[in-house]
Amino acid sequence: MNLEFFGAAGEVTGSCHILTVNGHRILLDCGLIQGGRKAEKRNRDPFPFAVRKIDAVILSHAHIDHSGRLPLLVRQGFSGPIHTHNASKDLCNILLLDSASLGERDTERENRRRERRGKKPLEPLYTKGDALETVKAMVGHRYHETFEVLPGINVTFRDAGHIMGSATVDVLVEENGVSRRIVFSGDLGQYNTPILRDPEDVPEADVVLMESTYGGRRHRDRQRTVDEIGEIVSGEQRRRGNILIPAFAVGRSQEVLYMLGKYYDEWDVGRWQIFLDSPLAIEASKIYWDYPHLYDEEATKLRKGNNQMPPLPNLTLSKSADQSRAINRLNGGAIVLAGSGMCNGGRILHHLKHNLWRPQTQVMIVGYQAQGTLGRRLVDGRPTVKIHREVIKVAAKIHTVGGLSAHGDEQDLATWYSHFRNRPQVFLVHGEKKASLKLQTKLVNDFDAKVTLTDPGMILDLASMTVSDAGVPLADDG
Repeated sequence: MNLEFFGAAGEVTGSCHILTVNGHRILLDCGLIQGGRKAEKRNRDPFPFAVRKIDAVILSHAHIDHSGRLPLLVRQGFSGPIHTHNASKDLCNILLLDSASLGERDTERENRRRERRGKKPLEPLYTKGDALETVKAMVGHRYHETFEVLPGINVTFRDAGHIMGSATVDVLVEENGVSRRIVFSGDLGQYNTPILRDPEDVPEADVVLMESTYGGRRHRDRQRTVDEIGEIVSGEQRRRGNILIPAFAVGRSQEVLYMLGKYYDEWDVGRWQIFLDSPLAIEASKIYWDYPHLYDEEATKLRKGNNQMPPLPNLTLSKSADQSRAINRLNGGAIVLAGSGMCNGGRILHHLKHNLWRPQTQVMIVGYQAQGTLGRRLVDGRPTVKIHREVIKVAAKIHTVGGLSAHGDEQDLATWYSHFRNRPQVFLVHGEKKASLKLQTKLVNDFDAKVTLTDPGMILDLASMTVSDAGVPLADDG
């Protein structure tokens, strides 16, 4: 029995690993690679394993960098079950269809350019039909419900506190009388954040696959984050412009709206027109509404008292393209939440194009920005950026509000690890090398843990607990 590391080994996106037990191969996540055109072209590369030899998939949560290549897996012949939390299944129903739609539209535009140049057309990475078939293959589970994936492989999901339905995957495997408990952290949320519960403790493990997105980083104190957002929203000197918030459709959009409602009077939110300009975020918000039993204590009390989250009477849900375009006629007085969260597509690009060059505009960055994305260029302070092939001057004020990240910071990750009664061996994934090195140092210094940084192709023999540097990709079986 062994564990092979593929995607999100030495980088943040494209989560993908293989667990082999009793001759069965189980995929842990199958995420899309993100981070600009060069990175995203890798999604078309062949999988480094035989697709038809994968027996099942365990999906930690619905975010596209963990789920986004599942329809491609299905398109290429995978026909097994995909196990995930019930809420993740519901969210994948909208996220994967949206990803397929975006891919089909991008391919259509590219093919028009290729046709003019006399080049052969491209096929989309996958279609909406592939996405629908993928969701049909999903089997939903509750937290703490232990289920058998295949003989010798039993799984329990625990709340990871990252987005609705996000799970830490607790896997107990047995082969030839040897048993091992592998805990895959998935993406871990912060402690003491609104709506969702804290990441759940896991008592013990033999091996931990642990995300390291914010290794070496500490998020801003929660109250300071709230104060900063309050200043952006209520500040007298900036009342003339718009506030643009590139927000991930799942998690971040709901949290920002929650805060605007909670501090509605204190921040004088009523003087703004608020737009949730994302059909995807609108649908995701409905799913968040359907799982009140997963809320934290504060959100549970608010929902019972109001029969809703904190109300926003000045909120407009912009579903159509015409509604979205109409927002760009407003030169001030609007707070606009739109995707994508890394500004690498979606409606936020149009709003940035119409507003970035205005000095009275404010842009609130509320999530991780991968290398190569427009969001990262804004955070890095580029004086100009290119949107839809046009160079735009950046005169707007760019705020990086790190305290709202759905990912735990280094201390959150260390706190989660501290609850293991033993000190299991750690393999760091889902982090740029610099961040992983920082977290490695902290876990070694604080807990005397044995911590390994992973690379694509690395194999852990679970029986002997030894590592080989590179594996040989399995040949496809036709």
